[in-house]
Amino acid sequence: MNYSVGQVAGFAGVTVRTLHHYDAIGLLVPSERSHAGHRRYSDADLDRLQQILFYRELGFPLEEVAALLDDPDADPRAHLRRQHDLLTARIEKLQKMAEAVEHALEARRMGINLTPEEKFEVFGDFDPDQYEDEVRDRWGDTDAYRQSRQRAASYTKEDWQRIQREADELTRRFVALMEAGESADSDAAMDAAEEHRRWLSRNHFDCGYDMHTCIGEMYVADERFTHNIDQAKPGLAAYQRQAILANAARHTS
Repeated sequence: MNYSVGQVAGFAGVTVRTLHHYDAIGLLVPSERSHAGHRRYSDADLDRLQQILFYRELGFPLEEVAALLDDPDADPRAHLRRQHDLLTARIEKLQKMAEAVEHALEARRMGINLTPEEKFEVFGDFDPDQYEDEVRDRWGDTDAYRQSRQRAASYTKEDWQRIQREADELTRRFVALMEAGESADSDAAMDAAEEHRRWLSRNHFDCGYDMHTCIGEMYVADERFTHNIDQAKPGLAAYQRQAILANAARHTS
């Protein structure tokens, strides 16, 4: 069997011009010519074209493709092994790319929809996504997590700046109470804790007293939270925890 250049172009999904070019540079020279001088391709030519297109798909320049195919020490099995290795590497790379794209889509759909520059402007050195995988593993199946992610997806930079200002104001309020000598179970401290719970409910998720108590406990159980909170004032994390627990008891007893 032999085939015309048009037939081969149709089989392979390439243009006639591409086949002419491959012929001109010696990469794929048709085995025969018709009496009229027209190119005629054999089954072996089609096999070589398949090899060429494989390597081209992987980004190999034509010069390297020619060197690979014309290597006198290579045999068909060597080509198959090379292609298998290249395909395996390509699949792994594409899988990683797909995972990255999926993660980016999820972040856009359900997460903080800010550019890196905007995140820095709002949160400073703190990365709000730093512990996202851990948070998802611990609370991903809860209504609070889903509600928080849905709300976060809708917030603009201005929304986050407002939320951050309110959080900073609450921190200053707690610090002022500590410096004034107010005990953590005083009315003023419990009122601040109640405002903290309402702030969470307004901006992140519906935070009942049981949930708020869990958050307060986490402030001292997880040293990362403790370190971050105590940057405003040493002992603040423990003070907030006590105020949160006292406020919960006040409203649920």
